[in-house]
Amino acid sequence: MADTVDNDFLFCPKCGGKKVQYADDRKWNCPDCGFKLYNNVAAAVGLVIIDEKGGVIFEVRAKEPKKGFLALPGGFCDPGETAEEAAVRECKEELGVEPEKVSYLCSFPNVYDYKGIRYKTCDLFFVAKMGISKSGALVDSMHIQDTEVTKLVSKQVYSESDIDKLPLAFESAKKTLRFWLSSAKADKQE
Repeated sequence: MADTVDNDFLFCPKCGGKKVQYADDRKWNCPDCGFKLYNNVAAAVGLVIIDEKGGVIFEVRAKEPKKGFLALPGGFCDPGETAEEAAVRECKEELGVEPEKVSYLCSFPNVYDYKGIRYKTCDLFFVAKMGISKSGALVDSMHIQDTEVTKLVSKQVYSESDIDKLPLAFESAKKTLRFWLSSAKADKQE
């Protein structure tokens, strides 16, 4: 995204000085008044949900960034919320269903470019165990939040080649699927 501002302030938020510097890829310093503002990483969650045919459920994003690309269901953690609570909440909000259980899988750093601002995130991923759908296909029992999701798709992910073919919105999801795939293969060998 060419117009993304990568953590630049034109003025100090405290004194209005124009010499604000971004140091160490993590904080702003104002040499005029000594103000320091740390650019802490935002926490976000994602879910690996497997349907009844062994496919991974993806959302087609309905908005920027990466509108139209595939994403694992998820979103940002709210203040005062655990990552597990955020994963369950995001599943209920975006898919209209509550997982029976979420189990931690892995985490990866990511960037989220939105409206000219780059947010650095730590994305925590979970495997979601879903209940048995009475209507047949798991995807059919879900009710998407259309402001966030255009539609749901199920994709078979058996190899790194399968992952590379997916038009994924975020690099952290690609890394997570690789981790999940290698973990699943390791579990089968035990």
